[in-house]
Amino acid sequence: MNSTSIFTRRKVVFLVATLCCLLWGSAYPAIKNGYALFNIAADDIASKLVFAGWRFIFAGLVLLVIAAIGRKTLRLDRRTLGQVTLLGLTQTSVQYVFFYIGLAYATGVKSSIMNATGTFFSVLLAHYIYKNDRLSFNKVLGCVVGFAGVMVVNFSAGLLSFDFTLLGEGFIVIAAFVLSAASIYGKKVSQHVDSVVLTGYQLTIGGVALLLVGFAAGGTLTGFTVKSTALLAYLVVLSSAAFALWTILLKYNRVSMVTVFNFMIPVFGTVLSALFLDERILEWKNAVALVLVCYGIWLVTKEEKPALAGA
Repeated sequence: MNSTSIFTRRKVVFLVATLCCLLWGSAYPAIKNGYALFNIAADDIASKLVFAGWRFIFAGLVLLVIAAIGRKTLRLDRRTLGQVTLLGLTQTSVQYVFFYIGLAYATGVKSSIMNATGTFFSVLLAHYIYKNDRLSFNKVLGCVVGFAGVMVVNFSAGLLSFDFTLLGEGFIVIAAFVLSAASIYGKKVSQHVDSVVLTGYQLTIGGVALLLVGFAAGGTLTGFTVKSTALLAYLVVLSSAAFALWTILLKYNRVSMVTVFNFMIPVFGTVLSALFLDERILEWKNAVALVLVCYGIWLVTKEEKPALAGA
């Protein structure tokens, strides 16, 4: 692959991955507004799972309809269906159960930081699974710099408290690990299944599991109005688009080259929350965080120089 092709590919990955992170970042204020519009209490985890379940079910169905219109085969053999089911239950269901429980016992600041550890897990797992995705000095440094950016954007007095609980920060880290491992497994499955079809099925299956768990725990979803329904529709669209594009990126690119962009999610989430939730945005830490995150991403994604012959 020549230098022009490499530059073009990196540019496409940058633009698409940034769009995905922007969409996921917008989910933070959207979900918070959704809780208010659907009258979901802060400690009502069961209803939050029901809310998430409907969101992912509809997102998955949207993708499957698009795939059907595009005349892509929706039929899966038994082995592939088992793989897709496992992916949906881990990447969507298990990950969100751990995340929501952890979020109930940890502050939003610490949750954002702990959740960013998923990037480290992805880079480390890829090192041991893929021969063309080994750890390097740039990757390690890029992860450290990007993580520092996440800490900066979330910096507050509460960050200086080192309290750690299994149900709080521990579950957030577990959720991050589950998502990282599931994403790498999804890359393997996507090699023989269309990315849109794969994402559609895994979101639907994962959403159904979340819905059943939420209902079993006594969760409900009420308060449907034009405004709340429109917000749910937006979450459905962003989920279907972001997850489908992300799956395509992982299918054709190294894991470390894609997952490092996850550092941008809390940055976008902070900025968009400030815009839509009337929070402060003009702070020095936001600019510093963005610079650190972007530099970290550049370090991880830049191509290594080939070794000289005989070196």
